[in-house]
Amino acid sequence: MGMIHEDSTAEELAPIATAVNELLVIPVTMRSKNKRGVCVEKGSVLDLEYSGPVLERALEENRVIRTTPLTGRYAHVPVVVAPIRNPAGEAVAALGVVDVVGTVDLGAVFADSPRVLEQIKLHSSYPIKREER
Repeated sequence: MGMIHEDSTAEELAPIATAVNELLVIPVTMRSKNKRGVCVEKGSVLDLEYSGPVLERALEENRVIRTTPLTGRYAHVPVVVAPIRNPAGEAVAALGVVDVVGTVDLGAVFADSPRVLEQIKLHSSYPIKREER
């Protein structure tokens, strides 16, 4: 497998999406700029022709988007999508996940691990303002 580029196919992106799904145990979607992509849930590729409104928007705007989409497979579910950029900084693909971190009370989850909570606070942009409801 080579470098991710604007014409990467769903089949080329599937191993990356599957690895992220296995690591995080949450649904993962991914597409390139010029080709539809992949949707992975529970370790299985569900769709090799996938696209969604937030993936498309992240590609168009070349920025991370945290929102709750009103349409698509994950309508009314918080998601976060990040662009994958080439060396020139152009968005060539996008990877999205269900935003479980944005919906969890991190203080309650890590109450017994203040060091972990502090690390999350230092390296996170939460709380996030939801753009669409």
